[in-house]
Amino acid sequence: MCPWTVMGVHDMKHLSERIKKHECTKAHMTNTFKLAMLGKANIAAQLDQGYKMSVKKHNEEVDTNRHVLSKIIDCVKFCGGFDLALRGHDETDTSDNPGVFLGLVNLLASLDSVLEDHLNTATVFKGTSKTVQNELLDCMLSVCKDYILEEVKNASYLAIQADETTDISTHCQLVLVLRYIDPHNNVQERFFEFIPLQNANADTVATALMERLGTILPDGQQGKLIAQAYDGAAVMRGAKGGVQRKVKDVYSSAHYIHCYAHQLNLIMQQATSHIPKIRTFFSDLGGFAAFFSRSFKRTAILDQVVAHRLPGTSTTRWNFHSRAVNTVYEHKENILRCFQTIRDSGDFDPITVREAGGFVRMMEDEVFCFFLTLFHKIMPHVDMLFSQLQKRNIDSVYITGLIKRFTSSIQTIRDSIPSGESSGSQQLPTKKRRGLGHEEQQLLAREVSSNRNVFYD
Repeated sequence: MCPWTVMGVHDMKHLSERIKKHECTKAHMTNTFKLAMLGKANIAAQLDQGYKMSVKKHNEEVDTNRHVLSKIIDCVKFCGGFDLALRGHDETDTSDNPGVFLGLVNLLASLDSVLEDHLNTATVFKGTSKTVQNELLDCMLSVCKDYILEEVKNASYLAIQADETTDISTHCQLVLVLRYIDPHNNVQERFFEFIPLQNANADTVATALMERLGTILPDGQQGKLIAQAYDGAAVMRGAKGGVQRKVKDVYSSAHYIHCYAHQLNLIMQQATSHIPKIRTFFSDLGGFAAFFSRSFKRTAILDQVVAHRLPGTSTTRWNFHSRAVNTVYEHKENILRCFQTIRDSGDFDPITVREAGGFVRMMEDEVFCFFLTLFHKIMPHVDMLFSQLQKRNIDSVYITGLIKRFTSSIQTIRDSIPSGESSGSQQLPTKKRRGLGHEEQQLLAREVSSNRNVFYD
């Protein structure tokens, strides 16, 4: 007990010295500590050792569950990063192929004793069910959308890109992509979501778009939307009743822009469709892959002689034509020998022999060889322009430069056509060139050059 509380202090002259001496005593320091801890210490934890142990065990279980859940989330992220399906055909414990997701979880369990013990002993929450997978995906989507919305909120301007598509279950959906400049002045293109549609008419698409825009751009921020980009379908681009018109009625600054890469695709299709002989050329070219795809026996000869598969063509995507032209041109001699082998082997039915003979005559035809060589020269320039137009950081000035370089390259090819080569190093005979016609020979390049202004319509 401190003597101050019993006797008091009468010597005020030496009070400061006695205070300093008192502060160093054990009793004073103990009481000071108890005062500081008053109301902060858990009395139950101090009195009940069993309660302390239960709290410690609970915290350990929480740490274990968080560790296990983090590993499961990593597996989901891995599958999403490489576009791998989470679920397998048979996900039972005895299945030899439970799917990529469960396979990854089992692999991690073999390297992580905590995860392995959880999978072997868990009875309530194992974390690998399809319900948990869906909930994790929904949580990840929510986090990503919140992050995108926060960036859009801080951006000065916004553009949207949308197109309808049909999934494997024939459900109609609208793909929505947001394009903006982030606070670090980097152009961002973010996939936002798939929007279910009842049908693909203009009213339905426009209503779905504006419902989402209402959440992305709340009241007072409508002026941020400065552009809307779609393909050239009438439903989307209609000047009076199209989606772009309906959106612009609400968001007055949202100017419509036709997809540049899609325009190039249309231009090349239109440029070649005006010339009957070129239409025939691409039709014949598409028959190469179709001929081999109908028979394993034919494909075996192709693999043996050419050792390279032939890509098919498409009526909607120009780059498929490019692959076919380049492959046939680069492997022309081997492909010709392959058709000759099928024609002369005697192991095939008469229809196959007849078709192979027709392809032999086609590949020996000077007109076909002329167009094959011509488009082999054109394709690299088209492919380069096509890929450049799909970059996210392009602008009108950059596109203008691309078009000028492309037009110059096509003009160079056009000027070389009258004295060009057909197959190998042999020039196309004068009679054949006259049969094609000088105007026909130059029409392709002229069509491409004259259509370059479509990019700015």
